[in-house]
Amino acid sequence: MKNIDFNSVPSPCYVVDERLLRRNLEILDSVQKRTGASILLALKGFSMASMLPVVGEYLAGITASSLHEARLGHDYMGKEVHAYAPAFIEHEFEELMGYCDHLVFNSFVQWEKYRDRVKAYPGKKIECGLRVNPEYSEIEVELYNPCAPNSRMGITLDNFHPEMLEGIDGLHFHTLCEQNSDALARTIPVVDEKFGPYLSQMKWLNFGGGHHITREDYDIESLVESILFMKNKYNLKIYLEPGEAIALNTGYLVSTVLDVVKNGMDLAILDASAACHMPDVLEMPYRPNIIGAGKPGEKPYTYRLGGNTCLSGDVIGDYSFDAPLKPGDRLVFMDMAHYTMVKNNTFNGVNLPSIASYNETDGIRVHRTFGFEDYVSRL
Repeated sequence: MKNIDFNSVPSPCYVVDERLLRRNLEILDSVQKRTGASILLALKGFSMASMLPVVGEYLAGITASSLHEARLGHDYMGKEVHAYAPAFIEHEFEELMGYCDHLVFNSFVQWEKYRDRVKAYPGKKIECGLRVNPEYSEIEVELYNPCAPNSRMGITLDNFHPEMLEGIDGLHFHTLCEQNSDALARTIPVVDEKFGPYLSQMKWLNFGGGHHITREDYDIESLVESILFMKNKYNLKIYLEPGEAIALNTGYLVSTVLDVVKNGMDLAILDASAACHMPDVLEMPYRPNIIGAGKPGEKPYTYRLGGNTCLSGDVIGDYSFDAPLKPGDRLVFMDMAHYTMVKNNTFNGVNLPSIASYNETDGIRVHRTFGFEDYVSRL
């Protein structure tokens, strides 16, 4: 946040610090260089179009979960485009193939349905893979666990059909969510035991997402060992596709206090909403940090912060401050680049935050503001 004047941007506003983004990308690129693996930006976590050329300076490409994400990566980064969906939408598939270099299918039914169309696509070879479910995960929140019982994600060993592998170039698994490399190290033997017999037929293996590689306590050495183990054992190209690690701790959400009221405790109403602008605060749930604020009771003045919507539960959390809050005060939430812009909404007609970035050459750049037309055009 050094040198960023948060009072100079509209409110509310997401601000991505390009310096911090590049720091993360340098860490990820060091893993690529040490292992020969390719790291892809999962656009489901961070899809700020103006920053994709920066990401493209370091990473191999993007991975998409929809036609629009695939087009975004193709048009704005221009490197490898991988796509996976639980099921592809038939009337979009022809256009999707035009953007993609890799397609990963969720079932043998999907593979059989689209196989001939992919093989016949003119002008390029699209590599095809299958997502497998090793039925092993250490994710505690079931909402984010792709290997939970009865998951629709991936093919379990009981439903795997080796006789249908002709034309398949690789396998893909995804078992992590915001986890360190020790969870991956315990997952690899399970994948190896269940699907190793088929990996010798493959060109690549995709480790999926959820790798918190740029977190301060992340064990990169263990990640490198896991990559090299599978790469060397089966002579495979390895892909990873974290979304959060790219933008982790690189962005802010600037907000303004609109009013302060009292009902058993002091309550501050903001122009930033948990429900609209940072929905994972309610879904995960988690408590984002605020610059200069502490936990309840740590500082002299404690407030419950809520958004300006009619949802009773639109509560961000309880925070303490050195001085009383008053209307017009600016509060800056930290780590607001990933899973914020991609998931925000206009419930109650609440306006979307502006989008800005900062670097030392250009200073603050406001890339986008929103208004009534953005709201009404969605509906």
